[in-house]
Amino acid sequence: MTAFADRLVEAVARAGSPLCVGFDVFPERIPKIFFSGREDDSIVKATLRFGEAIIELAGPRAGVFKPQLGLLEPFGAEGYLAAGVISEMAQTAGMISILDAKRGDIGTTAEGYARAFLGERPSFDADAVTINPYMGGDTIEPFIKLAEEREKGVAVLVRTSNPGARDLQDLKVDGQPLWSRTADMIAPLSQRLMGESGWSGLMAVAGATYPDDAKTLRAILPQALFLVPGYGAQGASALEAVAGFVPSPSGAKVGGVVNASRSVLYPAAAHPDISLTDWRSAVIAALDQASGELRAACNG
Repeated sequence: MTAFADRLVEAVARAGSPLCVGFDVFPERIPKIFFSGREDDSIVKATLRFGEAIIELAGPRAGVFKPQLGLLEPFGAEGYLAAGVISEMAQTAGMISILDAKRGDIGTTAEGYARAFLGERPSFDADAVTINPYMGGDTIEPFIKLAEEREKGVAVLVRTSNPGARDLQDLKVDGQPLWSRTADMIAPLSQRLMGESGWSGLMAVAGATYPDDAKTLRAILPQALFLVPGYGAQGASALEAVAGFVPSPSGAKVGGVVNASRSVLYPAAAHPDISLTDWRSAVIAALDQASGELRAACNG
């Protein structure tokens, strides 16, 4: 199989934009058209219909799909099954699937998590998974090992987009902020997941809400693809979102993907009672706006 980094770079090039669609499920915001009206219908069934419809519209406009496991877990076993099904739907549509699980543990527990997401018979057969490294380097190793074996990707939380990131990530360790030390820790590991494109499948999560930090992070991790949250509903602009990208030979900035979730899944025009035709138009408009803004930011 082709290296994960090469698959992601190809998917972004095919879409013509670094847009990554985050699948964040809020049942109260899913339009009624996705519920069958039958008494035995469940939120999970409606979620699957909603996800399938989103993937159909997003596929031509975004190369990457990111199901948020934390918003499916509350539905129990059905939710876990839905996460796997939605991931496979995205892959069938030609998209890269990054399962946003943010797992982080040590020893045999970390190995179990790694097998669940990246192993030979994974519970969720995505192309990559997000992990939390803040228990130390031994948190990461089981994921890197399986990613090497199976041509998968690992997206490491480094500089996150939330305001509370400053509470810990800005603390100084030997004169450097903790997020910078975390980047230093994973830098040597990036070589283990290199693709022929020159990019590594060891991704770094770099929040769009901290664009100056993203530039510093790029200097530490020159070959890491970035997974950038914070664009759209969290307030960061397209230009801020690609601050850590670098010019390609063609002149366009490259270096990762930018996530948009609520702004494209639940556009303001898509009220609960909307018709299917009007809903499709509203979502297409939101996807086109996001992909267009990001394309312009990369080419500007």
